[in-house]
Amino acid sequence: MNFQNRLFISLLLFLTLTTILLSSAAGAQQNRNVLVVEISGAITPVTDDIVADAIAIAEDEGYEALIITLNTPGGGLDETLRITEMIPQTNIPVIGYVYPEGTQAWSAGTIILISTDVAAMAPFTVIGSAQPVSLTPSGSEPVTDSKIVNALVERATENARMHGRNETAAREFITENLNLNSELALEYGVIEYVAPSIENLLEQVDGLEIKGRTLETAGAGTVYYEAPLRLAFMNIISNPIISSLLLLLGVYAVILGISNPGFGAEVFGVVAIVLGLIGTGFDVNIGAIFLILVGIALLALEVQSPGVGVFGIAGMICIVAGSVLLAPTDFPRNYSPAEFQRTIIASVVTPTIIVGLFLLFAMYKVIEVRKRRPQFGEIIGDTAIVHKPISPDQTGYVIHRGEYWKARSAEPLDKGEKVVILEKDNVVLVVEKLREAGNQ
Repeated sequence: MNFQNRLFISLLLFLTLTTILLSSAAGAQQNRNVLVVEISGAITPVTDDIVADAIAIAEDEGYEALIITLNTPGGGLDETLRITEMIPQTNIPVIGYVYPEGTQAWSAGTIILISTDVAAMAPFTVIGSAQPVSLTPSGSEPVTDSKIVNALVERATENARMHGRNETAAREFITENLNLNSELALEYGVIEYVAPSIENLLEQVDGLEIKGRTLETAGAGTVYYEAPLRLAFMNIISNPIISSLLLLLGVYAVILGISNPGFGAEVFGVVAIVLGLIGTGFDVNIGAIFLILVGIALLALEVQSPGVGVFGIAGMICIVAGSVLLAPTDFPRNYSPAEFQRTIIASVVTPTIIVGLFLLFAMYKVIEVRKRRPQFGEIIGDTAIVHKPISPDQTGYVIHRGEYWKARSAEPLDKGEKVVILEKDNVVLVVEKLREAGNQ
């Protein structure tokens, strides 16, 4: 083999190897994606299932990282703690990101943020207000039970210490209701980055060493997590407002169906109650259900024996009180600021009053119809107006109190004439011309 042949073969091998390496690099670049899962709205019993599913997908499909975007007023404490436990157990870097601009991650959202491997916020966002509160008749009051508060503080500070973040701020989020915007959170060492967009955030975190791997996120693609149908449906009905309304509507529908069977209201009621129970995770205040049932029973008594309205007023009070207790606003079931808890109560109580009044009206009408006696005998002697001419050998029609009746007469009657009802023969009225006293 001469020199030219060897040179040609060497050059061919070099070009082939270069092409393979470039293709591999391009393929690796093309396969670098980041999975984004959104926590938007209240954190519910399904939120942790959604995060767990997103983590499993990120692990199975080899994503560079998982970004959890946070825009939440808070939610369930148990679900929040389960999410914080998942983060250190996965080998996928988890980035917490309060996003988009102008939103917030309060209470439970703050706890999740300081527990992620990388914490970031968009400009003009806010975190904090993590002090547990409960609503009482006199207003909102902080939870002061040292056993609860100390456990929550210790968990938050340990999560912050795990990632080298400000432990004092983590404590004061809970004990002092500390709130921080993105600039202060960055300055105080609560977060590591402020980024206006996911793409900008990926550029900033590129090259970080997390969980034994170097992030290669600059220019990486973003794939948004889509929950499977089951989790998407569960996420809707687990919303505290939706699940509470389903339970209330279900109770009303069952009562209405029992009092007036045959229209399927009881079937709808049972389905609504089951969906509401599933949405709340079967964590329902039995006393609230009892109050609502007592209230409906009192409304029924008021309708059956109308008087000064004592039963009706007491029934509405019971229904409203029951709906307030039914709404998931107590800590630790709901870990969110008092403002959001009041929103939940208003969202549940307002429809409750409307539905309760409608139910009262519907039951009143049903009972009114059932008690109404036939009025056939009461129309004898009343006057009516001829609508269609009547002759001795042909029936016509008259109008009596806005109703059309078939009528016959022994004398011819023209349209518009006034007549007197003499008797009723099945569905036909027997009438005669109305004569004035002086013309008889």
